[in-house]
Amino acid sequence: MNRPDPEVQAVIDLATAGFPPLATEMTDIAEVRAFFAARPRPDVPPPPVARVTDEDAGGVPVRVYDPAVHETAPVIVFCHGGGFVLCDLDSHDHFCRSLARATEAIVVSVDYRRAPEHPFPAAPEDAYTALLWAAAIHPGRRIAVAGDSAGANLATVLTLLSRDRGGPEIACQALYYPMLDPTRSRPSHRENAQGYFLTADHLRWYWDGYLQAPAHRTSPYAAPLAGADLSGLPPAQIVTAGFDPLRDDGLAYAEALTAAGVPVRARHHAGMFHGFLSMAGALPAAAEARETAFAALREALAPR
Repeated sequence: MNRPDPEVQAVIDLATAGFPPLATEMTDIAEVRAFFAARPRPDVPPPPVARVTDEDAGGVPVRVYDPAVHETAPVIVFCHGGGFVLCDLDSHDHFCRSLARATEAIVVSVDYRRAPEHPFPAAPEDAYTALLWAAAIHPGRRIAVAGDSAGANLATVLTLLSRDRGGPEIACQALYYPMLDPTRSRPSHRENAQGYFLTADHLRWYWDGYLQAPAHRTSPYAAPLAGADLSGLPPAQIVTAGFDPLRDDGLAYAEALTAAGVPVRARHHAGMFHGFLSMAGALPAAAEARETAFAALREALAPR
């Protein structure tokens, strides 16, 4: 059985040591979030961005990162990961700053309502409200949607909602190790069930908190791999990792989009693990992969 390189495994071990046991030992959501927020993090100065402001996007809190590069900069609506349950604007602040700087785009990070207090469809509806707000505030700009893990689920759901509700037009969807299938039935969910930061127990706990009605598990706006009509969606960029239980979610979605006629640019990093793009400061390979992913998104948003 393949194993990560020692350098990669050391980062996995460090990240796992500070991650809540969730489904096995902790059940109170406030306790879990406090545990997660209090874990040690690298003391790295935040990447500078010209303007960073917290705004109200039609009732949904957002944080706007404006690199102030040019007056017609494109817009990226970003949804953070965390299993629909954890994380927030602060947890992804460094990532969004780096994204804005690398793409020279205005990044709108969405503070959507989280489960289990606010189960599906609260999160995608909040994200769509923020998307409408971003399009109205920046008319005529090219817009992308992006996200990591559960946030990548919300990003691709935004493309479905935009298509089905008549807009706004989306130029690209950037999906970083997307969490797409509540059945958790693909091989990677068994092969990478334990030992690689994100576990099978975590995923079950996340999905159960998010999808509290059985019918929601087959809704295309919750589970895009559940036979959704994917035709007419914008081009996709999908990043997957070999030692990730969600690996096959992303690979299967790339195949499904391609079969539906959607252009897909897929990059698979066999030696990496879930969340590795946020570990750029600790892993040179992760830094290189993130630079490549952000450059591809910048290219997709370039004026046509």
